[in-house]
Amino acid sequence: MDKYKKEMPISYTFGIFPTFELLKHKTTYVQKVMVHEKLTITPDIQNMLDFCKQHDILVEFCTKQIEKIADKENTMVVGVFSKYEATIERGKNHIVLVNPSDMGNLGTIMRTALGFDVKNIAIIAPCVDIFNPKAIRASMGAVFSLNIQIYNSFAEYLTQHGNNHMYPFMLKGTQTLQTLGKPCAPFSLIFGNEGSGLDDSFLSIGTSVVIKHSPAIDSLNLAISVALALYTMR
Repeated sequence: MDKYKKEMPISYTFGIFPTFELLKHKTTYVQKVMVHEKLTITPDIQNMLDFCKQHDILVEFCTKQIEKIADKENTMVVGVFSKYEATIERGKNHIVLVNPSDMGNLGTIMRTALGFDVKNIAIIAPCVDIFNPKAIRASMGAVFSLNIQIYNSFAEYLTQHGNNHMYPFMLKGTQTLQTLGKPCAPFSLIFGNEGSGLDDSFLSIGTSVVIKHSPAIDSLNLAISVALALYTMR
């Protein structure tokens, strides 16, 4: 076992809660669960161990191995799983992220999307690695309950899901969240990169939306923007 690299065919969940989410929702991809020898066996931990036993998932008590690969101290549980591909559903509400580059933002968006029952996320490459343990930790394991599909371009996404009602969120948007009214479903909420946002070509796609804020800042954080949009539109 080595520290995570993007080219590896496996990834890790660091922590008890993300690992349990992995076990529950992506059982067939789990290779093993590693447990720190100093971990206190609480009822929740025992439930996790029992789950592994019921599904023939290997459990290893290997403190040194955990300390070698973990990105934080005091990591007591690590899940090891094979990477997998998913397909987003047609005719459902989508979040579309164009070239996201921050793992913390991506993880937070995953968790927020699940919280508002939007379970399909399209990501336009180039993009951050969705299986990086930092993104998984930020999502609190929500990544394992979502359908996340990576597309080479927005045009490729449109060929498959062009019947959705498109709502690009951008500073030049023609509507505000307040004036938009109830969105048409199924919808695709489209957001750009943390630094550059969406380019002007998106003004001609669907109904563009701006989230108004005070002139004291130039823009909102991407994850905050997604949360505001989901809360208002859902």
